[in-house]
Amino acid sequence: MKRRIYVDLFYLNTALTGIQTYMLEFCEAVSTYPHSDIEWVFSHDPKKQASASYFRGKQPKWKTLLYHAYYFLWKQVILPYRAKKAQTDSILNFDFVGPAFTRRKNYTVIHDAFFWQMPQNYSGLWRTYFIQSILSGLRRDSCVITTSRVAKKALEKNTPIFQIPQVIYQCPKLYEGDADTFTLKRLGISKNTYFFHLGSFDKRKNLPLLVEAFALFLKDNPSSMSLVLAGERGLGKTVDDWSMVEEKIKEFNLHDRVLLTGFVSNNEAKSLYQGALAYVFPSQNEGFGIPVIEAMRAGIPVIISDQEALVEIADGAALIHQTGNVVDLKEKMESLYRNPELRAQLVQKGSVRKELFTRAAFAEAYHNLILNF
Repeated sequence: MKRRIYVDLFYLNTALTGIQTYMLEFCEAVSTYPHSDIEWVFSHDPKKQASASYFRGKQPKWKTLLYHAYYFLWKQVILPYRAKKAQTDSILNFDFVGPAFTRRKNYTVIHDAFFWQMPQNYSGLWRTYFIQSILSGLRRDSCVITTSRVAKKALEKNTPIFQIPQVIYQCPKLYEGDADTFTLKRLGISKNTYFFHLGSFDKRKNLPLLVEAFALFLKDNPSSMSLVLAGERGLGKTVDDWSMVEEKIKEFNLHDRVLLTGFVSNNEAKSLYQGALAYVFPSQNEGFGIPVIEAMRAGIPVIISDQEALVEIADGAALIHQTGNVVDLKEKMESLYRNPELRAQLVQKGSVRKELFTRAAFAEAYHNLILNF
């Protein structure tokens, strides 16, 4: 009998880089590679929902509270009603939370264990509420999906979730279409003259450390190199590091060397990836690390922290620095800057590694899970 799965895309209206990429690439993957025994029913048009901006970015408190109230109403009332009306037998949730009151089976993606591992990064009251929301949506027959073997181990070790997480490697954003040829010129930079990072300014991304490492790099390597940090503020005051990054820029007098672009379009991001000397990812904690594969697809070398998930995803195709060690990070940036042979070696390894993370593989993994779990 054909399976009908209701795919919850509501969260696309506020999702930042990681989960947004996951959701959009899933939609593209299952649309491009359909299965005769599975029908996916989308709750929203993916592109329209992802472009909605009313609740995104820095918002007044009343609007934030309104969103949380609407999110609860959607998850616990509207979503199960629509899934029933669409005559689907299961609900796929990408944003940690499934509806508590539904007779349909929940397939819920829990990307990481950060809410349990890093409580200091979240408001205590909000964290308690959100964790309870996660757990209330996990009944006996629920299926938990996560992004890497490391994330699976973290969930099993740090959370009360009793379901054994199923690991599915995702597809990164493919950045189809042409790069924006005016992006570099507009920012006053040129090819191979900057280090690059793309993502939200969450505290766990360690961007203040990256700015400090870049300052040390410039001290020992007088050059025209820049650091480009592209992306939006973190979600909520407790996790946002934008102001701290600005303070570091001021402290080291890097106003003309560190560029904060804010949100960039796909075409602009593609241009920034392709033009960078290297991608630098100093994160304190990751469940997957999408930019690692995106950078490999763009043909540039990658520096990652020694966080287990990043090491798993890179699998020997990236230069690794010790998490939180500013001197080590600076030295790894220096190694790539001074050694074109090392850059070429990493690019070659990355060109092989990236082939594991495709839309076809992403869709096939979900098809197998739905039909066998």
